[in-house]
Amino acid sequence: MNLSFFDQFSSPCFLGTPLITLSLLFPALLLPSPGRRWINNRLSTIQLWFTCLITKQLMTPLNKTGHKWALLLTSLILMLLTINLLGLLPYTFTPTTQLSMNMALALPLWFATLLIGLRNQFSASLSHLLPEGTPSPLIPALIMIETTSLLIRPLALGVRLTANLTAGHLLIQLISTATIALLPMMPSVSALTALILLLLTILEIAVAMIQAYVFVLLLSLYLQENI
Repeated sequence: MNLSFFDQFSSPCFLGTPLITLSLLFPALLLPSPGRRWINNRLSTIQLWFTCLITKQLMTPLNKTGHKWALLLTSLILMLLTINLLGLLPYTFTPTTQLSMNMALALPLWFATLLIGLRNQFSASLSHLLPEGTPSPLIPALIMIETTSLLIRPLALGVRLTANLTAGHLLIQLISTATIALLPMMPSVSALTALILLLLTILEIAVAMIQAYVFVLLLSLYLQENI
């Protein structure tokens, strides 16, 4: 039974073909495409308002140079948001529970922000590795510590998203299994467990939204440091 709890995190296959690509592209089909009319329906209006709100929140700390990343960061947060929320539905697969995918998103984007900083302000980027006024005996140790903290940023991004979503999915499966197992023996306890499951599901919806926002927000903060 312990192994079956982790089966939900394995990539689904059909005739030996992994379906993770389909699970990544399917959320995009649920978003309404913009029309040519001046007045759109309510769904398109809500989508436009939500997209503008997210873009404003992400671009406010950045200067005009960083606004070039608006399309990339907004598309990324919408993709992560839809994937995380759809992954809470029964009999679905959540690609963002795979560390390999999250690292594939975090590492290139972090490296791009680092290269931008080294190209535009080389001295300022290197000065972050050594705080001003550091005693001479501590300089080698602080440079190693700051370099390590800089290099683990993409790992922290990927692990944070993977760990939070994986833990939430496991808790939901454990409590739902306990609810079904207790139903014939102790219905009252099973009803209490079902209530806990409902509250946990609401919490996981909030976690799915927050983790998508935190992932992109940290990338925007890394970009802010380098422009």
